[in-house]
Amino acid sequence: MNEDDPKSSATERARDIVETVYRTESRLVLATLIRLLGDFELAEEALHDAFKAALEQWPLTGVPAKPRAWLISTGRFKAIDTIRKQSRLDPLPDNIAERLTSDSTDCDDPVDAGLEDDRLRLIFTCCHPALALEAQVALTLREVCGLTTEEIARAFLTATPTLAQRVVRAKAKIRHARIPYQVPVRAELPDRLDAVLRVIYLVFNEGYAASTGAALMRQDLSGEAISLGRLLLDLLPEPDVAGLLGLMLLQDSRRAARMSHTGDLVLLEDQDRTLWKSDYIVEGTVLVQRALATGEAGSYALQGAIAAVHANASSTAETNWDQIVTLYDLLVRAEPSPVIELNRAVALAMRDGPEAGLSLINAILARGDLDGYYLAHAAQADLCRRLGHTAEARVAYERALNLAQQGPERRFLERRLAELKNFKPSVD
Repeated sequence: MNEDDPKSSATERARDIVETVYRTESRLVLATLIRLLGDFELAEEALHDAFKAALEQWPLTGVPAKPRAWLISTGRFKAIDTIRKQSRLDPLPDNIAERLTSDSTDCDDPVDAGLEDDRLRLIFTCCHPALALEAQVALTLREVCGLTTEEIARAFLTATPTLAQRVVRAKAKIRHARIPYQVPVRAELPDRLDAVLRVIYLVFNEGYAASTGAALMRQDLSGEAISLGRLLLDLLPEPDVAGLLGLMLLQDSRRAARMSHTGDLVLLEDQDRTLWKSDYIVEGTVLVQRALATGEAGSYALQGAIAAVHANASSTAETNWDQIVTLYDLLVRAEPSPVIELNRAVALAMRDGPEAGLSLINAILARGDLDGYYLAHAAQADLCRRLGHTAEARVAYERALNLAQQGPERRFLERRLAELKNFKPSVD
C-alpha cells in the first residue's frame, strides 16, 4: 500500500476505526440487536454482517457521526433481509418484522432509547435461573464479555466442543422456553440479582485462584469479572453490587504480591505490601463502606469489609483481628457456611492463639463438611505445626496435598512437608 496515497491512508484509517469500534462497542451493539431480534443467533449474525458492511463502506463513504447507531440500524436491516430469504418472502415468524420496523429507522433511536437497559437485560438473560450455573457462566463470558469459545474453554479447562455445546444448548433453552429478555421487576430482583452476582464472583474466583492447572491466577478472568461488576454497578447501583465490586477490587489489589518471581504461592503474612494496588484498596474500601452504610448490604459487603481490614493494615501483626472475628460472626449469621466457619476459625487462631482455632477446625472436619476441601486440611496442618504437633501436621498436610489440584499450591504444601523435618514451633 502506498502510504503517500491519500485514498489509501483514508481507507487504512477507516479500517482502524472499525477495529476500534468492534473492540469497544460490539457488545453494546449485540445487546440492542438481541432486543430487536429476540434471538441470540440471529443477532450475532446481524452483528457480523454490520461490521462486514462497515469494513466495505466506511473507507468509501467515511465514518458515520454515530458509528454504534449506524451498526445497529445496519444489522437490523441485514437481519430482516436474512429472515426474508430464509422464509422465501413468507410472513416473518413471531412478528419479528413488526418488532424490527416498529422502531424509527433514524439511527439515533436504537442507541438513545434504552441502550443501558439492553446491556442489563442481556446480563439477566444470560444468568437466568432456568439455565445451569455452568451455562450461565459460559453464556455471560461469551455474550456480555465477548470472550471466544476457545478462551472460555481454556480458562475452565474444558474441551472446546463441550463448551461450545454448552453455549448452544443455553441459547436453545432461552429460545424454546421463551425466557424473557428483560430486567426483573422490583419484586423479583433480589433472587435474580443474587444469581447474577454469583456468576460474576465465580468468574472472579476462577481468575483470582484457579481451581486447577499450572498457574495460580488468570488475570483475564478476574479482570473480566471486575469489568462486569463495574458495568452492573453503573446500570444497577444496589448495595449488594457495590459490595461485590468492592470485595473483588480489595482481593485483586494483592494480586502482584501473591506469587513469587518463580511462580510460587506467597502467603498473606509474607507478601510485600508495597506491591498492593493502593487505588484498588481505596476504591474498594469506599464501595464497601457505601454498601454497609445502607443497612441493606449482604454477605459480599461483609466479606469486603474483612478484606478491607486486611488491605488497610500495615502488617499481619498490626491487623485488627478482633474486628475481623466480629465481622465473621456477622457473616456466619448472614450466610451460614462451613467455609466461612473455617475462615473464622483461622482468624480466631490469629487473635486467641492456635489452640482456639484448631479446636474449631477439628470440629468442622469431624462433621465431614469440608473433608474434601484441601484448604481445611491445610489450615489444620498449619495450626498443628505452630503448636509443635508435627505428626498431626504431617498427616493433615499430606491429606491437603492429595486434594490440591493447583500447581503452586501443591508446591507450597510439599515445601511445608519438607520443612517439618527440622521444624521448631514458635511460642504464640
